[in-house]
Amino acid sequence: MSREYRQHVFTPPKGAADLLLIRHGESLAARPGVAFPTRDGHGDPALHPTGEAQARAVGERLKSEPLAAIYVTTLQRTHQTAAPLAAHLGLKPIVEPDLREVFLGDWDTGEYRIRAANRDPAFLLAQDRQEWGEIPGAETTAQLHARVRSGLFRIAGRHPDQRVAVFVHGGVIGAALAMACGAQPFAFNGAQNGSVSRLVVHGERMMILGFNDTAHLA
Repeated sequence: MSREYRQHVFTPPKGAADLLLIRHGESLAARPGVAFPTRDGHGDPALHPTGEAQARAVGERLKSEPLAAIYVTTLQRTHQTAAPLAAHLGLKPIVEPDLREVFLGDWDTGEYRIRAANRDPAFLLAQDRQEWGEIPGAETTAQLHARVRSGLFRIAGRHPDQRVAVFVHGGVIGAALAMACGAQPFAFNGAQNGSVSRLVVHGERMMILGFNDTAHLA
């Protein structure tokens, strides 16, 4: 009988870190004239009740995964989203500051959402040029990418041959996946709240294994 050659099933290379990038649940709504509280200059709203439900769904989805660690950013919405999973697994989340959301300068306390909804010219220019720095006082896309890359590689370096959950932000997921495949900077912006994306990091190489998985939220 001749030998059979089955289709290849991907497994991370030896020494790679397998990162599940989870976008935080929906946060509280922005309201004209009412600024979000801040942390280190960043808008820091808590989760909306819908976001709390999304956090519970993420916890149920991932509680059987062989996770070595849970990471969060400095902002409370990632801590709140990670909490159900952390409780299931008995893990204490670790803070990685470089994976905090895009710094939106003058628009970072809820104003960004209002300006985006009203199609502010600076918002439209930022989208057209794929450059966060078009927003007054915001960090540039290059600055975002540099720190996100540092944060991801720092986590990966701690977890060879392990899978970890990393609770982050939409802009961070967009930056990570665009860098991983050399896409345009905003190509992966728009991951839904509570979604799971997967990034395998091996040395200087990043491989995308999934984007915007929301099956657990249906």
